[in-house]
Amino acid sequence: MLRNNLIILSILSMLIAQFLKIPIGYIIDRKINFNRMFETGGMPSSHSAFIVSLTVGIGRINGVNSSIFALSFVMACIIMYDAMGIRRAAGQHAKLLNIIMSSENQNENKKFGLPQIKLKELLGHTPFEVLGGIVLGLIMGFVFPL
Repeated sequence: MLRNNLIILSILSMLIAQFLKIPIGYIIDRKINFNRMFETGGMPSSHSAFIVSLTVGIGRINGVNSSIFALSFVMACIIMYDAMGIRRAAGQHAKLLNIIMSSENQNENKKFGLPQIKLKELLGHTPFEVLGGIVLGLIMGFVFPL
């Protein structure tokens, strides 16, 4: 049986973030989409909630001056930067490629043997979505009993 409260805290934070994507998606799109719970991207960032709750939990247990807190803090910064930067840019590239591969270009695509697939566009996060994950991670990290 898993008894590592930091792992439980992190996974629970991630699951809550993924679940919150359903009602938040409903508020934005006015339709319920349960698939959002299993997708990357969107509000709030589950990666941010995961790593921030872990970092706060480590700080509570080992102190903010510990080496393990410093490591977790640096990893949190890298993960959140990646979500807003590289993964978001990859999603924007996918969107552009989907336009290029659209029906107006189907004859050219078939001529070169290109597959007729649609690339996933929602990969990364806006800064606001990452902030949502940070807030959730902070709340979970301070409220969850360790």
